[in-house]
Amino acid sequence: MEANTDLDSDVMLPKTVPESMQINPRRARFPCCIVWTPLPVLSWLVPVIGHIGICREDGVILDFAGPNFVCVDNFAFGSVARYIQIDKEKCCTSLCLDAHESQFMNEQTDPEGEIITWDDAVHKSTQEFQHRSYNLLTCNCHSFVANNLNRLGYGGAGRWNVGNLAAVIFLKGRWVNKASIVRSFLPFILVFGLGLILRAWTFLTCLALFNVVLVGWFLLDFHDVHIVGKEIILKALLYGLSSIS
Repeated sequence: MEANTDLDSDVMLPKTVPESMQINPRRARFPCCIVWTPLPVLSWLVPVIGHIGICREDGVILDFAGPNFVCVDNFAFGSVARYIQIDKEKCCTSLCLDAHESQFMNEQTDPEGEIITWDDAVHKSTQEFQHRSYNLLTCNCHSFVANNLNRLGYGGAGRWNVGNLAAVIFLKGRWVNKASIVRSFLPFILVFGLGLILRAWTFLTCLALFNVVLVGWFLLDFHDVHIVGKEIILKALLYGLSSIS
């Protein structure tokens, strides 16, 4: 329990940071950060869900945006709305890990080289995901960022997955400015209000079912549940939608 508490307290860097680590939203520079922006349509229905990327030490954003494609310095769905700056001193190279963690790291890294710096991990993950198919539910932008953090050994090797990464962004992400809050939540408020007026209980039921299934999906990933469990959730969603219609 204490280890988890310490980890949470270390997610954000101290307020005083070196000049090279300073955030510059106007230039879209977020050194050693995880960044988030809302997704069209999906975030209108579930505003806590969005698109994320990870940044190099010079602040350039990289994000897994499609099959075999990692965007560099061109965040796929608009400007950054939220970010978390990671203390890279809390990351471990393969030399710092115990036997079990080293084995996990070796499975994810290039056996011919070691992860020495933050940018090493970002580079290796980029190379890997440039040869991966994209899937909104099983291999997405969250998977790419989680892969980077696991390579770095941040918080312990193998700790990061889609579920807990999404939770950390939601709970600890810093807003770039007030306008970012508005553009993240205003569409949901408008869609929700319009749905109440036009569809009432039918719309609310569909929206609630969608949210429950999506959150359930992330919880299963958080606990590393086998893909069969996720298939059951998808079947439940389809059954529920057919019942409503």
